[in-house]
Amino acid sequence: MGSAQEPTRWWKDDMDLTWQDTEELGIQLLEAHPDVDPLTVRFTDLHAWITALPTFKDDPKKSNEKLLEAIQMAWWQEYQDAR
Repeated sequence: MGSAQEPTRWWKDDMDLTWQDTEELGIQLLEAHPDVDPLTVRFTDLHAWITALPTFKDDPKKSNEKLLEAIQMAWWQEYQDAR
């Protein structure tokens, strides 16, 4: 089995993430929950996990289903790439 390729990171850890930073949120969710299949996570849990990330600084009330789905798909892509 080959080694998993590390995700390309363009974001600095000291920068503040918002709901619009779907790709970086996906990477950070993979790092925080490496053994979780993103497609099994309920949106309520996903919302809680995103807002708990240390770099996430946006208003928790600004999320919506479309944003959560985009973040989940970015996370799923990273999850697939890491397998």
